[in-house]
Amino acid sequence: MSYAELHCLSNFTFLRGASHPEELVARAHELDYAALAITDECSLAGTVRAHIEAKKRKLPLIIGSEFKLDDGLRLVLLATDRASYGNLSALITHGRCNSAKGTYRLTRADLADGVA
Repeated sequence: MSYAELHCLSNFTFLRGASHPEELVARAHELDYAALAITDECSLAGTVRAHIEAKKRKLPLIIGSEFKLDDGLRLVLLATDRASYGNLSALITHGRCNSAKGTYRLTRADLADGVA
């Protein structure tokens, strides 16, 4: 049976993720994962490095992000195509746009309204 990790934080999620994206991809490849999702908190910062390593190792990479909404709900959103990647990017931008550097704010209404 194949296994795909759908929620993995890299060291770009400060104080929570420990490993570089390249290391996560390498380890997933060693463990024969079917795919790996890099889901840093309100960020796509680890995506490029993970993509380069995943391409070398022919490991499917899933792009996503984790969010903590203002009411405490945590959720992970995964991009399935270019359009959803664009929506994910827009959501991250919206959350960070009017927040102090290094923080973000999103509500359930932001998700329901489709900020993208």
